[in-house]
Amino acid sequence: MNKKDILNKIKSLDGLNPDERAYLVNLVNTKKKYGLVWEDKPEDVEEELRTKLPVLKEVKDRAIINDTDTQKHPNHILIEGDNLHALTALTFTHENKIDLIYIDPPYNTGKENEFRYNDKWVLKEDPFKHSMWLNFMSKRLKIAKRLLAEDGVFVCHIDENEFDALNLLLETEVFSNNDFLGVIIWNKLNPKGEVAGVATMHEYVLVYAKNKENFKLLDNILTRPKPNALTILNKAKSLFNKIGKTQIPDSIKEVIKPFNYSKELLKDFEVEYDLELVNSEFQSWLSKQDFSGGERAYKFIDQKGNVYRGVSMAAPDKPETRSHRPLIHPITNKPCPVPSKGWRNPDVTMDKLLEEGLIIFGDDENRQPEKKYLLKENLSEVTPSIYNNGSSDEVLMKDLKLDFPYPKVTSAAQYLIKNIHPNPKIILDFFAGSGTSLHATMELNAIDNGNRKCILVTNNENNIAEEVTYERSKKVINGYTTTKNKTVKGLNNNNLRYYQTTFVDREPSLSNKRQLTQLATELLCIKEDCYQEVTSQLNQEAWNKCFTNGQGQYVYVVYDDFYIDDAVAALTAFVEKESPESRIKVYVFANGQYAYHEEFEDLADNITLAALPDAIYKAYQNILPKENKEFVPELEEDIVNVEPKLDLN
Repeated sequence: MNKKDILNKIKSLDGLNPDERAYLVNLVNTKKKYGLVWEDKPEDVEEELRTKLPVLKEVKDRAIINDTDTQKHPNHILIEGDNLHALTALTFTHENKIDLIYIDPPYNTGKENEFRYNDKWVLKEDPFKHSMWLNFMSKRLKIAKRLLAEDGVFVCHIDENEFDALNLLLETEVFSNNDFLGVIIWNKLNPKGEVAGVATMHEYVLVYAKNKENFKLLDNILTRPKPNALTILNKAKSLFNKIGKTQIPDSIKEVIKPFNYSKELLKDFEVEYDLELVNSEFQSWLSKQDFSGGERAYKFIDQKGNVYRGVSMAAPDKPETRSHRPLIHPITNKPCPVPSKGWRNPDVTMDKLLEEGLIIFGDDENRQPEKKYLLKENLSEVTPSIYNNGSSDEVLMKDLKLDFPYPKVTSAAQYLIKNIHPNPKIILDFFAGSGTSLHATMELNAIDNGNRKCILVTNNENNIAEEVTYERSKKVINGYTTTKNKTVKGLNNNNLRYYQTTFVDREPSLSNKRQLTQLATELLCIKEDCYQEVTSQLNQEAWNKCFTNGQGQYVYVVYDDFYIDDAVAALTAFVEKESPESRIKVYVFANGQYAYHEEFEDLADNITLAALPDAIYKAYQNILPKENKEFVPELEEDIVNVEPKLDLN
């Protein structure tokens, strides 16, 4: 029903007084003209944030640490807890830091045990099914956007149940149409059975940039290797190596094979290979392969053994600004046809292409010359909108001895992570499920010697975090034995740290203050990727703590500025005696955001005074008992503003 129909309906309603009718008309006229409208049903987990500050607490006995060298052994993080709480806590540590968000949320199919809202499974017949899903998703997606780097990208699986709603939500409420990068159709090559309509055999993958213009500044975005390029190059090489040799051509072998000729007679079919015969066999082989049209276009081998294709050099537009100089045919010495809009390249570039032998002429001057594209220099292509993958990870889950139906396919996760963002340093999946995203990340690191870090978030419904996500990650890192007694080597150049969401009560008290500073320290360790506690004068338990990454980077936390002189003295002694080349980030919990530059002035070459994350600082100020507070100007009220920013004060 459009706006006009709604207004006419209001006018026709009986029983409305003039004020009620005017109110409804005004409501329709002032609401947004395009977008989603849904019934607001608040979440219990959202209400908790009004009185409690979410933080993260490490479960140290679940840590898997193979080496403290973070350059070779990245620290991946698994967070157990509601993802609204976890995402909020991550705003303290990773705001504008995540390169790639990659999620596979509940599809809202209405099946049992799929999607829970306020401790209730959302079933197909629930009239508020879509509203609850949109409430659930919108709050998480808006916080998630804050975590994305300015050149970061968001990738989300979805199926037909909520595709339209999700795309509209992302376009109008979270990102914008200007930041839309496209939809990838994942063809699973296996139609769903027992349906009353068209048999669906695909899912969607929505791709949005936080800022499309910034994302476009990265090199090699949305590119993938040509799937069969290496196969084509290897075939061409094997054929090219036949030049000068006397053999029976492959096409002749097929014809004479049934006759079982003697060796003497077979010699009559032998010919000396030249480049023409090599190209003939190469093109015959290509025609029989299940390659894309773009791949089959590379159907020529030149005198150097390079595989190439011809590409038009015609200008696409603005003929008045283009070169119209004819190219001279190298044999006939006559001018070749010029495109109607001129050449794509200026004269200086055309001269360079001629010099390098990268222009293809026809047999005579009647054919328009083309540019020679070498396959070896064009091994990648733009990531297409169709992705074919009919595999599943059911066998993998059996080998891992884990019970998890329909896990996200690891090979699909690898494909999407690798071929959308060129080099994501930090990947976030806040619908972690069985842990496929981390598995895919670690395998990609093993393939290309990368150093990607992955953050997983999952609740512990039916013990999934402990018994599936964690167990899978542990087995993949440490290695495991398959059901067929095959040993799979572990990806043990990775570390995993396990956290649980917890809360600090916002009620001002000394105990809450102490709890906040201790738990906030864990957040600062995550923020700086420094986890190894330093046992020295820098760790006095009561008022300071120090952590390192083992590579000369330190985080030094001072819990009370009353001890600032002691902190400076301890840090000075540490630098002079133990670590003169160290780089130290210093965080100070204080009654005001006062930077102690003068006190730390003599250590300026070694330290960086860092401000506490804003939300932690505000929470610290508000949680102080009144007798411990100083006046802090413009301190906001202790209220959670969940729309649109979820700014925890």
